[in-house]
Amino acid sequence: MKKTFLLIALFIFTLTVSKAQDSCSKYYPLEEGVSFQYTMYDKKGKTDGKMDYKIIGIANSGEGTEATMHMSFTDKKGKEVFESDYNFTCTGNGIKIDYNSIMPQKMLDQFGDMEYEITGTDIEIPNDLSTGQNLDDANVNMAINMAGMKMKIEVNMINRKVEKEETVSTPAGDFTCYVIYSDTESKTMGTTHTFPSRQWLAEGVGMVKQETYKGNGDLISSMQLTKYSK
Repeated sequence: MKKTFLLIALFIFTLTVSKAQDSCSKYYPLEEGVSFQYTMYDKKGKTDGKMDYKIIGIANSGEGTEATMHMSFTDKKGKEVFESDYNFTCTGNGIKIDYNSIMPQKMLDQFGDMEYEITGTDIEIPNDLSTGQNLDDANVNMAINMAGMKMKIEVNMINRKVEKEETVSTPAGDFTCYVIYSDTESKTMGTTHTFPSRQWLAEGVGMVKQETYKGNGDLISSMQLTKYSK
């Protein structure tokens, strides 16, 4: 179960870089009540679950405009596995995702009374995307103390680069997108796994498609925007 939640948290980490749009950001409508649904597929194209997102709160802060996003994950059998909230800030030049809120609470609940600490860097995406542009790395680290035994989980998003512009068709519509490549590197108990991925980001909507691959380029999973409502 812990492994399942870790994989979903890794998925959220790669997903959340696409959030926020109004006068301070071009990606994702920063309006309360806006909702999205992403359908996840396995390597054979079979439905593997759904992620539903909804903006449930907007507030002004010293850094800019803060938004709270509610997220729920439903598995392929239609059972809700967990739900969680996370925060992001629109700064005027782009957005920052609060790394501290990325780990779903239900995943953290699996650790019971064990002590843990989450550190990292906020995920950032600027307004001025262009082909060939390199984007900043991001990471989330979790240190867990289990009866004197320490375990560390590290997730790094590295080698982020805007590859090109192209049009993508999804059940939610046709979108002109920037394609962003990145490597998501997970380290747990001395084992490192690297998952290359591509995201398709549309102005005014955010992420409309994502593909995750093995190191040899074979597809592992994908997802598409299947519902979008303002």
